[in-house]
Parts: sequence; structure tokens; C-alpha cells
Amino acid sequence: MPSAETTRASVREPEPVRPTREDEVAATGSELIGGPIGRRALLGTSWWTPVRVVALVAIGVFALGMVQKLPCYDGAWFFGASSQYTHACYSDIPHLYQGRGFADGLVPYFDRLPGDMEYLEYPVLTGVFMEVASWLTPGSGSIQDQEQIYWMVNAGMLMVCAAVIAVCTARTHRRRPWDGLLVALAPAFALTATINWDLLAVALLAAAMLMWSRGRVLAFGVLIGLATAAKFYPFLLLGPLFLLCWRAGKWREFGTALLGAVGAWLVVNLPVMYLAPDGWAKFYSFSQERGVDFGSIFLFLSNWLKITITADTANTWALVMMLLVCVGLTAVTLTAPRRPRFAQLAFLIVAAFILTNKVYSPQYVLWLVPLAALARPRWRDFLIWQACEVAYFLGIWMYLAYTTSGDAHKGLPTEGYQVAIAVHLLGTLYLCAVVVRDIFMPERDMVRRAGDDDPSGGVLDGAEDVFVFGAAAHPPRHAAHFEGPQVEWGSGNATAGDRSP
Repeated sequence: MPSAETTRASVREPEPVRPTREDEVAATGSELIGGPIGRRALLGTSWWTPVRVVALVAIGVFALGMVQKLPCYDGAWFFGASSQYTHACYSDIPHLYQGRGFADGLVPYFDRLPGDMEYLEYPVLTGVFMEVASWLTPGSGSIQDQEQIYWMVNAGMLMVCAAVIAVCTARTHRRRPWDGLLVALAPAFALTATINWDLLAVALLAAAMLMWSRGRVLAFGVLIGLATAAKFYPFLLLGPLFLLCWRAGKWREFGTALLGAVGAWLVVNLPVMYLAPDGWAKFYSFSQERGVDFGSIFLFLSNWLKITITADTANTWALVMMLLVCVGLTAVTLTAPRRPRFAQLAFLIVAAFILTNKVYSPQYVLWLVPLAALARPRWRDFLIWQACEVAYFLGIWMYLAYTTSGDAHKGLPTEGYQVAIAVHLLGTLYLCAVVVRDIFMPERDMVRRAGDDDPSGGVLDGAEDVFVFGAAAHPPRHAAHFEGPQVEWGSGNATAGDRSP
């Protein structure tokens, strides 16, 4: 019978991966706080655990993003059309406080709005979020005072969402909590966090990823349904999950997740759908009828080729491209030498949706930041992509400053904005290409190099394949030479790699 000491040692949590020992950029950056962690460092012996550090850093960087909006808070939102663009501090939140009837006490989806937009054009759960913030906003004082307070209330609520996202990302991969710093320190995350209400859906999706990684399938489905009730894109993750469960034969788990997602979405939407059908449908009709807009591949092509692309044409081509992506992901999932990690496919499907959409608002980068941190936790590639997104963030505001400054022409002309769109598209495609390479060359995957299979995969982690075809059905007899730890398929244990030259 084993001793108590042996039993305790056998159930100890595996040692966390230290990014400063595997990532040269992280090691270089750590010089600012004393250098890479040493071999004899005592981890987990103080209050400053990785998750707590990540949460505090996320809150601090979010606060810096709020400071960046100070020129607009002090007046640029209210005086002068172009100053909010020249300062790159625009936000939808204060403008929609009055523009969507919250200042007048109108009920979203039920009360018709004055002006061109008849009803609130956001999904139901986001509308609830906006309404709760309006309840916390005093109705006294000037409209400027109310809009400032409304933005501040929303910023406080969104800060909670940002902390949830960082913590969930840090905890999704048990051995890689420091990957949450990719989210906490992402510059584009801080710059775009308070432009709109996207962080609500991102937080729910990050929590869903955490639940799936812990094997809590129903909770994952419920959170996916709630996230889809706040923003359209989260339901896309059910597609890659279907493919992975198909390959692993996990049909019961997928069915549970699907039922949870559909049930949660219906609980939120059915009351409004039944009592205010016209208001409920506005989000979907607006998305369908909306024309080609800022940042999209369609706007780039229309300006480059000097052609007009109608909303119907863009809808058709966007659907065709997404179907082609789905076919491609199916082939990748079922033919890859090892089953792709869930986070990898989740990142790819959301990135494809962004790249093929009719519009790319600057805050859409928030959708990808936590998924990118899980899919490709390497600082160099992450920062290259973030640099492209910051360039686009500045580009769109400088372009709007140019178009609203009249004869002064302050800002970036159309040709410059075309370059900014191209930088965004190429940056996202670059990160997608690296993730696809990791799928077909798992020895290049930072997560699997550390000795893990699929830490965000939950029931998929270490599971045997049931259905594959192509090259995956006939694996090579000998693995490619690679300097570092390797993982046997179907197990979570690292084995010694081939170290022959």
C-alpha cells in the first residue's frame, strides 16, 4: 500500500508552464520586472498567484484605456464632429444613450424610436445590459452630464467583463495561467474595450471555454446560448465542436452542449420575440440590410476595383466564403495528423467570420483576443497581429477625421485607409496561417510542446480518434525529429523526443 507522501505527490497539480523559459519575447519583456523566473523559484507560495496578477493587470490596462478616452469625455463627444476622431477616442455608448431612447425612458424593443432606426438594433441580452446601465444613470442634469455618467457606468460594468475574460483565459489551460497576460496586456483590447458593448458576449464566451475545458458540458452550452443572445458570432463555435466530437465520437457531449445553447438562447429571446416581434427582429433585419461598411474586404475591393457592391451581393459572397471555410475546416479537422485543439478551430472560425463580414468595426478585435491567446500563445505572433490591429484602429479614426474636417483635410485620405484595411486583413490572415501550420505540425504548437494534448478540450483532451480519413488514417511510423518534449496521442504524458541530429 502506498504511503501518504506518495499519494499526495501523485495527485499534485502539474507544474505551470513558465513563459519566460519557452518564449524569447516573454523572457526579454520580463527584464522590466527582474528577468526570467529561476529554476528554484517557489511558485504558488504567496498571495500573488498568476490568475490574480492577470486579473489586476487586466483591470489596470482597462483603466488606461479609459484614460485614453479622456479627451472625448471632456468634450469631443459633444463639441465638434471631427475632434473625437483626431483624438481616436470615439465611443458609441454616449451617443446611443439619447439616440436609442434611454435618455427618454423608452423600453428597448417595445417602444418605437424617433428617427431612421425604428427599434434598438442589438441582440436582446445586450439590450438588457444597456437598459440596466441606464437605470443606474441619474436622470437629472444636462444631457451631456447624463451621457458622461452613462458611459462611466457602462465602463464600470465592462471592466468587470474584462476581468472575467482575463481570469477565464488564464484558467482555461491549467498549466498555462500566464497566457492570460496576452489578453490583459493586449493594446487593441484596451483601446477598443469601451467603444461598444462587445465585451459582454466575449466574457460569456470566455466563461464557456473555461467550462468546456473542465468537462462541464451543459454549463458550456448554456453560456454559449447566452453569449449568442448578446452577440451573433459565439454560436459559430458549435461548428468546430461538432467536427471535433465527430472525430472523437463524443456525440452525447455535443448533443448536451447543443441543447443547452438552444435552451438558453430561447429563454432570453422568446419573451421579447413573442411580446415585441418587430423590435426583436430589428437586429436580424438590420444585419441583413446593412450595406458594405468600414474595414471589410468588400469595402477594400470596391475602392480598389472602383465598383459598387450591393448589400445583397455582399451577403451572398459572405455566405459562400463562410461555407468554403467550413468545408476547409472540416477537411483540416478530419485529416490533421492529430486532432486539432478546440481553441485553434474556435479562433479560425471566428476569424473567418470577421474576414468575410460586410463590416469590421474596430471593437470586433475583442472577439479574437482571448481565442488567439488560447490558440497561439506565443508573444511574437500575438504582438505582430496586435500591431496590425492598432494600425487599423488609428487608420479608421484618421480616415473619419479626414472625411469630417471639410476643406481642412485633417487625417488619412481614402488611399491611406485602404492600406489600413489591408494591414488588418493581412495581420489576421497571418495569425490564421500560423494556427493552421500548428495544426498540421503539432510539434510547433506551443501548448503541445509543453507536454499537453488539448487543455481547452475538456472531454476531448486525450481522447482516442473514432473517425478520420486521409493522412490522419495512416500516420507515419516515425515522428519528425524535434528538439523538445512530445506527447503520445491519446495520453496527456510527455515522452522524450528524438534528439538525434
